[in-house]
Amino acid sequence: MFYAILAEDVPGSLEKRLAARPAHVERLRALQSDGRLLLAGPHPLTDSPDPGPAGFSGSLIVRRIRFSR
Repeated sequence: MFYAILAEDVPGSLEKRLAARPAHVERLRALQSDGRLLLAGPHPLTDSPDPGPAGFSGSLIVRRIRFSR
């Protein structure tokens, strides 16, 4: 079953987001190659692929979560 994970950024978190991005993208690629990631992406505060200093309001990840029974 796929679940949507919505994350909300705190004000002033752009630098932290940029610093974490390489490891985050690597993890997303691993999830995707494993068939556990449907889609992922940020919520930019402006209608632009690169919102610059405006930053982001959060992000969305839709991934498969398996529960053992």
